[in-house]
Amino acid sequence: MSAPPHQISSASHHLSPVANPLVVIVGPTAVGKTEISIQLAEQLNGEIVSADSRLFYRGMDIGTAKPTLAERARVPHHLIDVADPDEAWNLAVFQQAAHQAIAGIHRRGRLPFLVGGTGQYVRAVTFGWMPPAKGPDVRLRLVFEKLVGIEGREWLHARLKLLDSPAAEKIDPRNVRRTIRALEVILTTGKRFSEQCGFSETPYRLLTIGLTRTRPELYARIDARVETMFASGLLVEARTLLANGYSPALPSMSAIGYRHCIAVLQGEISLAQAVIEIKRATRVFVRRQANWFKADDPSIHWFDARSTPISELASCIKTAL
Repeated sequence: MSAPPHQISSASHHLSPVANPLVVIVGPTAVGKTEISIQLAEQLNGEIVSADSRLFYRGMDIGTAKPTLAERARVPHHLIDVADPDEAWNLAVFQQAAHQAIAGIHRRGRLPFLVGGTGQYVRAVTFGWMPPAKGPDVRLRLVFEKLVGIEGREWLHARLKLLDSPAAEKIDPRNVRRTIRALEVILTTGKRFSEQCGFSETPYRLLTIGLTRTRPELYARIDARVETMFASGLLVEARTLLANGYSPALPSMSAIGYRHCIAVLQGEISLAQAVIEIKRATRVFVRRQANWFKADDPSIHWFDARSTPISELASCIKTAL
């Protein structure tokens, strides 16, 4: 993910003043997107639209490194705390909500910043990714959920790989909800899931900024973040979610950090082991993020998050706008 900082000069990415501009800020977990995007929005009369699927859910604050209330008070944020952990917020719902939020920001004469590290959610907005039109099949979904309980999520993902290898390659085996959705679409339409995911022309004039750090620095920040999460009460947060009736089987509860804490609370692993496994899982996740946001992607302008001043980033955006 590492790339030298540079000025934005490509004419193909110059934003027309009459177009609907959208500044996109991407990068791996723990790179510093939250603070940098807030500072830029403060300087450029902006509002932030979250493209991080982990931030949708109320009551899941510590384990998601959600922007604090104080941070959100500095500039308006959208699509954070919009659902309970047992509500289904899929890609299509997010896409519609994100477009509505961005349109509202434009109407207010402000600059929208789409910020996040969930690649498919970013691309659903920036590249006009169109989810399959087929609606959910509740009965089929329940069958798959029962099979996951019996056979395990790896077995389910293997079935998807047999039916649609390209789709399986893009879906994390631990993302049971996405795996079930792909199988559901395949079996109800008779067509591969990967063939039904189209793209439309983006309605925005895009400027995409990528934030990067060296891998050793990024991993050190991940380790520090995990330690801080536990010191801030991550285990208590997970216990509270369970006490409030949220099932460990929910897709939201399978997120990194929460599934490990649940394993601790259920006596399956020790707290020390959970800390180690969360750090390891987050590093794996960072490597997967790199597949969505590549250092050689000509549409992304990369900057070193540690050494690039905010004033330089703000100047580059203003020049492009």
